[in-house]
Amino acid sequence: MKFQKYANSFKDRPKYVSNCIKAFVAGGIICLIGHFIKDGFLSIGMNQETAGTWATVVLVCTAQLLTGFGVYDILGKLGGAGCSVPITGFANSVVAPAMEYKREGPVLGVGSKIFSLAGPVILLGLATSWAVGLIKWVLQIIF
Repeated sequence: MKFQKYANSFKDRPKYVSNCIKAFVAGGIICLIGHFIKDGFLSIGMNQETAGTWATVVLVCTAQLLTGFGVYDILGKLGGAGCSVPITGFANSVVAPAMEYKREGPVLGVGSKIFSLAGPVILLGLATSWAVGLIKWVLQIIF
C-alpha cells in the first residue's frame, strides 16, 4: 500500500480541463471548416441537402489524404477527442489500419484490417439504429 502511494506520486495527473479545451477547439475548427465548405457549395447553387452531402465527402476525403501523409496523426495528438469524434476521425480510423497493414497485401493486410477500428462502430451503429427503429415501430402500434 505504501509502495503504491509512492509510485503514484510520480505519475502525471491527467489534464482534464486543458484536454477538454483542446478537444472543443479542434472539433470546432473541423466543424467550422465543414460549414465553410458547405457554404461554398451553397454559393454555387446547390440545395441544402446536396451541399451538406458534398461537404461531408470533401471532409472525409481530406481526412483520408491527411491520414495517408501522416498529418492527421499529428492533429489527433494536438486535438485529442476533437479530432476523433467528427466524421474526419471516422475516416482516419478506417484509413490508418489500412496504411499500417498494407505490407501484408491487399487481402490479408488491407482487406482484413481496414475495419479493425471502425468495424465495431459500424456494427453498434447499425444494431442501435435497428433497435431504435423496432422500439419506434412497437410504440406506433401501441399508441
